[in-house]
Amino acid sequence: MTTFRNFIGGRWVAPATRKYLENRNPANVRDVIGRFPDSGKDDVEAAVRAAAQGFQIWSRVPAPARGDVLRRVGDLLAERKEEIAKAMTREMGKVLAETRGDVQEGIDTAYYASSEGRRLFGHTVPSELRNKWAMSYRRPIGVTGLICPFNFPMAIPTWKMFPALLCGNSVVFKPSEDVPHTAHLLVEILLEAGLPPQVIQLVHGRGAVAGRALVEHPDVPVVSFTGSTTTGTSGELEASRTAPRLSTSIRQG
Repeated sequence: MTTFRNFIGGRWVAPATRKYLENRNPANVRDVIGRFPDSGKDDVEAAVRAAAQGFQIWSRVPAPARGDVLRRVGDLLAERKEEIAKAMTREMGKVLAETRGDVQEGIDTAYYASSEGRRLFGHTVPSELRNKWAMSYRRPIGVTGLICPFNFPMAIPTWKMFPALLCGNSVVFKPSEDVPHTAHLLVEILLEAGLPPQVIQLVHGRGAVAGRALVEHPDVPVVSFTGSTTTGTSGELEASRTAPRLSTSIRQG
């Protein structure tokens, strides 16, 4: 049985908990895809620290150059589309026609986001004061926490991740514990495309443990979550008790 690891601080590392979850083919439960980390709070803490360092690197890369990396991601996803679709079907059960479409969403998002690297415009606006000049420019926020569901294991993470990366943010990615292998493949492709290793952190585990630790972390100013209304509402309540944050909740249905 293959044992997979988290990706934290530029390295594939075992979880601090030393615990793992088995990932099985839902169409054939005897088919074990592998063991994946059942991570805890300490793993999330390490990932956030590493992502903060990655943010210092990535935010200084010009936006067009960040877009070039995402364009290469799109190329690699296109080259490996069939392989990833088959792996996704094995992992979560959608038919190949659907998983091919899921991967295509990631390809399209990569190319779309890459083109935006040359369109991160600010604004120069008229001032009502004689001796004032008014302008605005865009700058990244920091570490983004991405918590994703099982049903679109490539499309939804890329919808969240690629715009965040294009804008210069670093990412801590917590996929659903039901689809960890697809997440692993996505991170491998990001690294192969030239994304600095410190910029992307992959933390596997349960939403109630690893996901909660990510949402509650004070050094994660942006959290994007897709899942149930109940969980999303609790995240919003938590956000209101901490430093200013952005939290999104999208109900699955």
